[in-house]
Amino acid sequence: MAVTVETLEKLERKMTLSLPVGTIQSEVDTRLKRMARTVKMDGFRPGKVPMNVVAQRYGYSVHYEVMNDKVGEAFSAAANEAKLRVAGQPRISEKEGAPEGEMHFDAVFEVYPEVKLGELSGAEVVKLSAEVSEAAIDKTIDILRKQRRTFAQRAMDSAAQEGDRVTIDFEGKIDGETFPGGKADAFQFLVGEGQMLKEFEDAVRGMKSGESKTFPLSFPADYHGKDVAGKQADFMVTLNKIEAANLPEVNEALAKSLGIANETVEGLRADIRKNLEREVKFRLLARNKNAVMDALVATAELDLPKSSVQAELDRMIEAARADLKQRGIKDADKAPIPDDIFRPQAEKRVRLGLVVAELVRKNELQAKPDQLKAHIEELAASYEKPQEVVRWYLGDNRRMAEVESVVIENNVTDFVLSKAKVSEKEISFDDLMAQN
Repeated sequence: MAVTVETLEKLERKMTLSLPVGTIQSEVDTRLKRMARTVKMDGFRPGKVPMNVVAQRYGYSVHYEVMNDKVGEAFSAAANEAKLRVAGQPRISEKEGAPEGEMHFDAVFEVYPEVKLGELSGAEVVKLSAEVSEAAIDKTIDILRKQRRTFAQRAMDSAAQEGDRVTIDFEGKIDGETFPGGKADAFQFLVGEGQMLKEFEDAVRGMKSGESKTFPLSFPADYHGKDVAGKQADFMVTLNKIEAANLPEVNEALAKSLGIANETVEGLRADIRKNLEREVKFRLLARNKNAVMDALVATAELDLPKSSVQAELDRMIEAARADLKQRGIKDADKAPIPDDIFRPQAEKRVRLGLVVAELVRKNELQAKPDQLKAHIEELAASYEKPQEVVRWYLGDNRRMAEVESVVIENNVTDFVLSKAKVSEKEISFDDLMAQN
């Protein structure tokens, strides 16, 4: 029987489904009889409950299940017959006035859009590049040294300076009253490393052990503590102890402590370069991939299925609530999060997903087995036991699906870059690493 599909608006469609009442009742009877063989009820032995009692107790719920199943089957069959690519779940409602012995339903749903890909030769993409400099390696070595520094107490007449660890007692007051978090004893921080507000650090810098000082401090308007943000406080600080930092020398001992294979400074620098180049590669790939995706979407024309956008919105809101819960926010699962906060991002994700899928389909850019293998091996290379990491990926379908998605995106990126107008731009190592 031919299926009639009515277009309501853009991607929204409607069709009428017809089900014989006898088919529904027959399936209800079959399920109730199957249930009667095992159902337990007070006053009856298992399997001996009369059918009319079973029907009275479970008839409504079984009828509801059968209706859902049969209508779903009818919808799937009709959609397949009409060669429709259905987006989301249909909204199904029963129609009145059906002939005797039949039930009619209206199914309103959306279909996936036709994606019109633009001419990629006209797309413009700025492709970034960056190099690992000797200065970047030096900076990394400095970070590694700081992570392994030791501290020794300074003489009593020494003044606190950059890099020192100081132990202080402090109390801050606003309008003469101590505020929550404004008082601490034996508190430690490193001078010059941004752990405290600049005015606080400036006040402590130059103090000697045993000294006390009072000073005003203005909290920034955007300070994370909302109760004190934008307010001025008066602080009293007593400096109890000053410790100078001792950084390990850059030598074979440092290389050995870091697990470098040949335990030399040259080996340490080579290992750092290798790790930084891997990080640079992944960051450049991410940045260039984003630029390619933006250019790709800009060339395409399509309507967005509302159901797909809503599904993406629901996922993003659920993820936001999970994040709030992880941070210890009370009743995070009930937190009111308006759709509008995430709607632009949800629409962008859906649009990109549809455009990428069409480009992959048309140009056979699916992930090949050797690409998956190479990508996993590259991810595993930075670990101590790469083969265990490889097995960890291969042993989980969800992780493999994530790898496949990344490889497909890489294929799309390479394909677009091969067709588009690409201009090269070199950025500094620091600028690249500063971007999240």
